Amino acid sequence: MKQSLQLRTSQHLALTPQLQQSIRLLQLSTLELHQEIEQLLHDNPLLERLDDPLDRSVRLLADGAINSAPASGEAPQPGQEAADAGAPKEGEGFEDGAADGERGDGREGDSDWGGEGGGARSGDDEDGRPQLEAEGISLRQHLAEQIRLTGCSLRDRALAELVIDALDDNGYLEEPLDEIHARLPAELEIEMDELRCALALVQSLDPVGVGARSAAECLALQLRRMPGVPLVTRRLALTIVEGYLSWFAQREYTKLKKALDCDDEDLREVQAVVRQCNPHPGAAFAANVSDYVVPDVIVRRARSGWAVSLNPDVMPKLRVNSLYASLLKQGKSESQMGAQLQEAKWLIKNMRQRFDTILRVAEAIVERQRNFFSHGAVAMRPLVLREIADTLGLHESTISRVTTQKYMLTPHGMFELKYFFGSHVATEAGGEASSTAIRALIAQLTGAEDPRNPLSDSKIAEMLGEQGMVIARRTVAKYREALKIPPVSLRKSL
Repeated sequence: MKQSLQLRTSQHLALTPQLQQSIRLLQLSTLELHQEIEQLLHDNPLLERLDDPLDRSVRLLADGAINSAPASGEAPQPGQEAADAGAPKEGEGFEDGAADGERGDGREGDSDWGGEGGGARSGDDEDGRPQLEAEGISLRQHLAEQIRLTGCSLRDRALAELVIDALDDNGYLEEPLDEIHARLPAELEIEMDELRCALALVQSLDPVGVGARSAAECLALQLRRMPGVPLVTRRLALTIVEGYLSWFAQREYTKLKKALDCDDEDLREVQAVVRQCNPHPGAAFAANVSDYVVPDVIVRRARSGWAVSLNPDVMPKLRVNSLYASLLKQGKSESQMGAQLQEAKWLIKNMRQRFDTILRVAEAIVERQRNFFSHGAVAMRPLVLREIADTLGLHESTISRVTTQKYMLTPHGMFELKYFFGSHVATEAGGEASSTAIRALIAQLTGAEDPRNPLSDSKIAEMLGEQGMVIARRTVAKYREALKIPPVSLRKSL
């Protein structure tokens, strides 16, 4: 093999660090973007933020009173400087004023914990200290407090609390009693009947239905204690819940009438009673925290049409620290700060470019989906990423990054930008209909149907065909399941 030296020229795309940062910032959500900025602010001293998220928050003093001083960067309110001039300065306590006889009530050593001379009082509230929200009570605490009020023995109380600890968030006892009994130490000599009595005690507590081992038992516990129910209806409801709950849930009314020898009126009364029960009695005590979505773009109606604007609350205001920048100009800083200065400038530029791109894409979406904003989801037109990319002169992958986890606030609600893109279905006239519009029509048809004779998937496909939309029955079933609409057998009522 002979060795040789050859010279070749070729072209390849190299992603600079600035371009890599721009792409990364573009695909981040609002929450991820603010987390990224906080990390960059911590790493780069030349970068500073003007909009401190804590500027408008309430600050508390050491004694729990509200700090009325203005936040950093804010000007004092009119008359505040004069009020601050008469207040004791840092290091001066109320004890000095009391020694000089300047205290209003003349009581020695009295602080602002009470009385009319309290310094922490405000003009609108009785006390300047904040009224903090009480901590919510859990299901275990609620049941344990009722056990203490029953006056049972310590042994029964301990067994009842053992059962309470085995309940899940919905109030069900998922672990069998024999497994709980097997875990107990043998030297305690606890019988199985004692555990059953403890479970019965827990099932007698509030909320009704807690301690049940199945949905049928939970409903039966509530039906037995429900007031104002006729005896015949209560017996029939207990029979259905304890023996025919699956038929009742699947609305097999013909089988129920044949097995129980009842008519439609009896089943209708049972259905009304069972609907008053709560299948999850412990869910009311669960500490559920709602997650809120902050829109990136806001669409409002204007005289000329629809106006699109960025949400200023999600746009961080960044700048380069002027002190460090001046030191760099004078050549009094290290070379590392020069690189950090360049990184800060890149970040500010890429942030501006990110929001400009989001605004351009949002404006293009609103321009093509004007009928949606005017008439709702039934007027949605088919739209693909390539159409927006060709209009704005961007790559299709860029549009995909922009529309992922970015939200738009419209008069019809909050939507992700990807919501406005969807597949199409052919029409008899040779046009196209959006899948979003078809789903909205399916929801309208099922919402206006007769509960005693609901529409099947074939009937819905036929009705859509009458409107010129060529769609198969299985496609209707797929869209119906996506809308979480039950099948025709579960939508039928008496």
